[in-house]
Amino acid sequence: MEKNKKFLAVLLTVALSGVMAACENSSEELSSQTANNSPAQNADGGSTDRGSADSEEYEEENPSDSSDNTQLNEQEDTDNSSAASNDGEQNENHESNKDEYLKKLNKMEEADRYAEAKTTTAELVEQEAERYRTWDEELNKIYGLLEEQLEKAQMDQLREDQRSWIQQRDEAAKKSSLKYKGGSMEPLEYVATQANLTRERCYLLIAKYMK
Repeated sequence: MEKNKKFLAVLLTVALSGVMAACENSSEELSSQTANNSPAQNADGGSTDRGSADSEEYEEENPSDSSDNTQLNEQEDTDNSSAASNDGEQNENHESNKDEYLKKLNKMEEADRYAEAKTTTAELVEQEAERYRTWDEELNKIYGLLEEQLEKAQMDQLREDQRSWIQQRDEAAKKSSLKYKGGSMEPLEYVATQANLTRERCYLLIAKYMK
């Protein structure tokens, strides 16, 4: 009887040992599966999500359509700005050419105004004759520039107007000089009127026709 009790105690001990070993194996397998299924750990202990990494790589390799559209819109805006800027520069150049010529005429007129007047009638006539030649030369220069700028039909009309104007200028000068007919002032008035009318014609052609 005593032997049977000892034999049963041994059997119970063996059985308990087997059950505990089985439990430990199950626990280790469960831990192993959990570790395999959990996200990979990075060096700092945080998990690394491959799905996010793959998404970032895809975005880097394939930029979004919105980014492309933004670049295209910026390029179009730049092109439009450049075109508008070029048009503005051309208009400014045209205006500046006209303004510069007007400034030139203003300086010529100022020089006439402050020129020292001669004392004798003969010297005055020569002085006015020189002033007339200066303005007439300038008128011819302006006329030449307009021939390059104006269309043929417009230039043909200006040519006819210019011929009529020359005749009217000389007639006006003659009429004005007749106030001093027979006197020393007659030739002075004639050439002075020619000079004044020629100066006015220079201003008119620039204001009306020059681009």
